[in-house]
Amino acid sequence: MTTHALLVMDVQRAVVDRYPDPAYLPRLRVAIGAARAGGLPVIYVVVGFRPGYPEVSSRNKMFGAMLARATGAAGSDEATRIHPDVAPEPGDVIVTKRRVSAFAGSDLDMVLRAGDIDHLVLTGIATSGVVLSTVRQAADLDFGLTVLADGCLDADPEVHRVLTDKVFPHQADVTTVADWAAAR
Repeated sequence: MTTHALLVMDVQRAVVDRYPDPAYLPRLRVAIGAARAGGLPVIYVVVGFRPGYPEVSSRNKMFGAMLARATGAAGSDEATRIHPDVAPEPGDVIVTKRRVSAFAGSDLDMVLRAGDIDHLVLTGIATSGVVLSTVRQAADLDFGLTVLADGCLDADPEVHRVLTDKVFPHQADVTTVADWAAAR
C-alpha cells in the first residue's frame, strides 16, 4: 500500500512576498485541507541557517549573497517564518533544509522513511527552485511523486509551464489542486 504525504515547501513569508499571486495561498489551503481530511501527513519544508550562516559558502551563487547581509541569528525573524495563511497545525512536521532541494542538508528522508511514506505530493515556491530540485532528488530516491501544478509558483510563468507540462511528467504525475483534492 502506498502512503502519501503533502510537502509544503518554502512557503515562508519572505518567499511568498516575492511572488505576488493573491490566489496562491487560498489554493494551497485547499490542498492542505484535503490532505488533513484524508489523513495524510502535512510536512512543511523551510530553508534556514544557523546564526552566522556556517552552512553557506561564498562560492554558492544562490545563498552566498546572504553572507554579506548576515546580521545576527539566521532564521529568527518574521520573514523566515511559514506564512500564517498556511501555518502548520499541531502534529505537522517542519523540516529545515540548507539548500534548494527539500532533501539537501535536512532530515526529510529520515522523517519520510520512519513514517513509511513512499509517495510525495509536492507544492511550493518556486517551481524552478525547490520543486524542481526535490522532484529530481525524490525520483532518484525512488519515491512516487505527484506535483500539484497550481500549488507551485514561479516568477517566470513560462518556466513554470515548461516544467509542469514537459519536464515533471517524466518523473511525476502532474495535476491541479482541485483535481487532487476531489480524489481524496
